[in-house]
This record gives sequence, C-alpha cells and structure tokens, in this order.
Amino acid sequence: MNFDYSETQAMIAQSIRDFAEQHIRPFMREWDDTQYFPVDLFKKLGEMGFMGVLVPEELGGSGLGYHEYITIVEEISKVDPSIGLSVAAHNSLCTNHILTFGNEEQKKKWIPKLATAEHIGAWGLTEHNTGSDAGGMNTTAVKDGDHWIVNGAKNFITHAKSGDVAVVIVRTGEKGDSRGMTAFVFEKGMEGFTSGKKEDKLGMRASETAELIFDNCRIPDANRLGEVGDGFIQAMKILDGGRISIGALSLGIAKGAYEASLKYSKERYQFGQPISNFQGIAFKLADMATEIEASELLLHKAAYLKNNNRKMTVAGAMSKMYSSEVCVRVSNEAVQIHGGYGYTKDYPVEKFYRDSKLCTIGEGTTEIQKLVISRNLLKE
Repeated sequence: MNFDYSETQAMIAQSIRDFAEQHIRPFMREWDDTQYFPVDLFKKLGEMGFMGVLVPEELGGSGLGYHEYITIVEEISKVDPSIGLSVAAHNSLCTNHILTFGNEEQKKKWIPKLATAEHIGAWGLTEHNTGSDAGGMNTTAVKDGDHWIVNGAKNFITHAKSGDVAVVIVRTGEKGDSRGMTAFVFEKGMEGFTSGKKEDKLGMRASETAELIFDNCRIPDANRLGEVGDGFIQAMKILDGGRISIGALSLGIAKGAYEASLKYSKERYQFGQPISNFQGIAFKLADMATEIEASELLLHKAAYLKNNNRKMTVAGAMSKMYSSEVCVRVSNEAVQIHGGYGYTKDYPVEKFYRDSKLCTIGEGTTEIQKLVISRNLLKE
C-alpha cells in the first residue's frame, strides 16, 4: 500500500497552493465580511482544470480521479474553506450528476461549459421543511405534453443566485414514495425559475447559499435526467461521492487550523519559552495531528473504492462523519491554543472555527451518517 503522493498529486498540490496564496488569501477576509461570492475566481479555477476534475478530457475536463480531487479541495480549504466548498459542490454534485446520469446529448450540451466554469453549477434537493426527509418534498412537476410544469422552492442551495445550471430533484409521484421523484436540469433565464433569499451565514460566507424558486416553470422533457421516478435513487448515489467532498473540505479545515496552531505555539512565548514546550499545548497538538492522520486515511480509502467502482457507501459515510467531527474538534482546540487572539479576526483560526461547523451539517448531519453506516452494517 503506497501512502505517498503520486507525481500528479504532488504537482496539483503545489499548483493549487500557489494559486490560493496569490488569488485567495489576500481577499478572503473581505469576501467573508461581505459574503461576496467571487465568480471570477472560479473562472480562473476553471481555466486551470479544477472545476472539471472528474470530467473526462473529451468533454473538456481534467480526467482525474478522487485522490486528486481530494487534494484539490483540501489544499483550497486550508486557505479558505468557503471556496473549497463551492469547488466541491460544483464538481461533485451538479457536474457529476449530469456526467453520471445524463445521456450523451445532455453531457455534450452541459458538461463542457461546467468543466471550464464558463457555467457555474448548482444542485437542489433540500427544502424548507424537508431537510433529510427528501421523500416529503413539496416541489412538484406535472407533465404537460413534451414539457413539465414545476412549482415549489428549494432551500440552502449553493450557487442558487450565481449558478447558470442547476440539477434539481422534484416530486413527480406520490409524497413519500422513493420512486416518486425525478431529476431535471434547469437553466438560468427559464421563465418561472428564479432565486430567492440569500442566507446570512455563520461561516462559509463566501460560498453563496440561497433559495431556488419555481413558479409555473415550464421545462422540456429533454432536460430530464434518467427515467421518471429515478431522481431520489440518483441523488443518493451522488451523495455517496458528495461525502468524499465534505470529507476533503473537513480535512483541509483541520490541517489549516492545525498548521496555524503549530506555527503560533512555536512563536508565542510565555514564562520565557515557547508555549509549545508546555505539555498542555504539546498534547493538544499531538491529538490534533493524530486525528487528522486517521481522517485522511479514511478519506483516501473511500476514494480508492470510488475510483474502482466498488461499493463505498459505508466508507464514504464513515470518512465524512469522522472528518467533519475532527475538523470541529481541531478548530476548537486551535482557538484554545491561540487564547484571546484566537477569538479575533486577525488570526485564521477564528474563521476555521466558524467554517468547520457546516461540515457536520452539510450533505447529511453526523446523525444521518451514523444511520447510513448502521443500516448497512446490520444488513451484513
């Protein structure tokens, strides 16, 4: 078993580090304060191939696998997790859903522009009153000849305002029926398709989150992904890979907070010596480093299974659950190590602390991951 970065991974890591230092770090405070979503930044990431990581080269993507994808999301998130979150949502949700379940015509129509970030992608499943209870969704599509009439709203949608293309799962059958939902591709400018309230969030503030609203939106049947009734099944498969995304995001946050704490502990002097000499601090750093290492190993195991088309639902849920909990613990300890300074915006751990909490909520809470894991284990 080889634990070293491949040559490709090492090159990607250095490339994205350099990019983040030049194009992200100088502006992250301003973006966070104003909740500014830097669309132009994602266009630059698209030019570098980081917005179509998993897309085959013949469709305009980078043709890379999940190990490389983890590296990209992790390295960005070590600097600004909100940018890492948007890169992850674009790649693994919207783009990957079309890539996985679209027909050849649909792939050729939407994937190349998504892979280069000429178009920004969104993905919609969650609604105001049906977070993890997707089967109870109220957004409906009713067949009308060669079109469908869609009414309802989706909530907590990344890129809801700035996105050009959105994959949305709506109800086409009975409420509560897992075969009663269908996925469609909506395009900006469709009549009756708009965005609503933008959320004022605790963290991840440069990653845009808002409502999608459908008011008698008329969408052609040609925009349907897969068969009628397959939407929920598709969404669950997409979320399997999405858990790797949140795991990578969590890993980046944890590493960023740890590295900042390690540096600070060597520079901060108390009682005539660096605080890293004190056992209370040194033991915190040891725990942080160990949990990060375990998180990374779990994550790359899930990536290995995904790359080889093997069942990875449990591995994905484990890596997401553990990595997200680790990033919260590490960020909390990072603030503690920094003391009063960790509570100010002058030091990066304050932002890591705020950003970290989303990882235990987004794409399924910790409790949902435990449910996924236990159900699958009990089937064996």
